[in-house]
Amino acid sequence: MKKIISLFVLIIGSANVWSQISSSDTAIVVNVTKDPRLDLLVKVQADINGYTMRFAKGYRLLVLKSNDRDYSMKVRAYLLQHFPEEKVMMTYQSPFIKLKFGDFVDKKDAEKYRDMIIKGGVVKDNIYIVSETIELKPDKLKELGLL
Repeated sequence: MKKIISLFVLIIGSANVWSQISSSDTAIVVNVTKDPRLDLLVKVQADINGYTMRFAKGYRLLVLKSNDRDYSMKVRAYLLQHFPEEKVMMTYQSPFIKLKFGDFVDKKDAEKYRDMIIKGGVVKDNIYIVSETIELKPDKLKELGLL
């Protein structure tokens, strides 16, 4: 008896589904009235979203790892004077001071700056290119076509 009732419910339920399909070809027109300030709000939000995308995979130069503070400050001053457009990050992990330089999207840019620093003659040791998450400036975002 349960099987017959469930079969009956299934047949009636499927008939209702087919009854919702209209055979006429009438087009339905929907008019949307919106506040024109919404377009401005969407544009502002898109700009904000563009500026929040500031981090990407890239490269930095590990310029120095030393326990000599005076030498580290000398190298840092050199980098800040000769390359003011790039960032210099100085961190202390006992007993070493690490100097990382720049936010480079392309490895070729990092190699170019590494060669310029080596030619400056301030750094005694090797300079390594390190893969890291970098911070993109708004002008670099525009340059890459992300803004």
